[in-house]
Amino acid sequence: MSDAATFAPEVQEAIDAVRADVARLHAELVRYNLVIWTGGNVSGRVPGADLFVIKPSGVSYDDLAPENMILCDLDGNAIPGAPGSERSPSSDTAAHAYVYRHMPEVGGVVHTHSTFAVAWAARGEEIPCVITGMADEFGGPIPVGPFAIIGDDSIGRGIVETLSGHRSRAVLMQNHGPFTIGVSAKDAVKAAVMCEDAARTVHYAREAGPLVPIPQDRIDALYNRYQNVYGQSTDDRR
Repeated sequence: MSDAATFAPEVQEAIDAVRADVARLHAELVRYNLVIWTGGNVSGRVPGADLFVIKPSGVSYDDLAPENMILCDLDGNAIPGAPGSERSPSSDTAAHAYVYRHMPEVGGVVHTHSTFAVAWAARGEEIPCVITGMADEFGGPIPVGPFAIIGDDSIGRGIVETLSGHRSRAVLMQNHGPFTIGVSAKDAVKAAVMCEDAARTVHYAREAGPLVPIPQDRIDALYNRYQNVYGQSTDDRR
């Protein structure tokens, strides 16, 4: 690949679309109070190419724009000569890259520091499936992943190990916080919003008294209806 970072027109068009999506979706993290300062990140896979787009490290959310998103290969290396490549990518880039390499169905990854989900992660405790919205969205409890060091692919390995074969699109990395996956960056952001909503609601419910479990067959039925009947696509549900 040349220093000019040139791509076939259809690939460049896809890159531009993902850059715009990822830049815009970071504002949703702020809107739903899922992040503080410059923490958290959204990434999106580029369809038809072994590439993804992620935010730069340490840049204010107000300053994020399509042109300063960072284009990376699936090893997490910034593509030389591409817009934004002069900046350092998010410290979670290696984790995102690991997920994309090992979960080809994933088109978006999100990490937040949302308060209630982080509180469950600090206890190393999964969020039990005791509300129908969780059954719909996650098909069961939101699991806890292992403690992992930030900066290499350890977090990515924990995400993949925990979510492979699991219905949940969210994982609470122990002592750290939630990571979510989706068929697109938008879908992963939705999962992050719903994860925090579940974490908050179940926390308050447990403070008020014993939780009432939903029978597994009802969880299965709710999940099947929501995923396969309700709405037209995974991106458009609700």
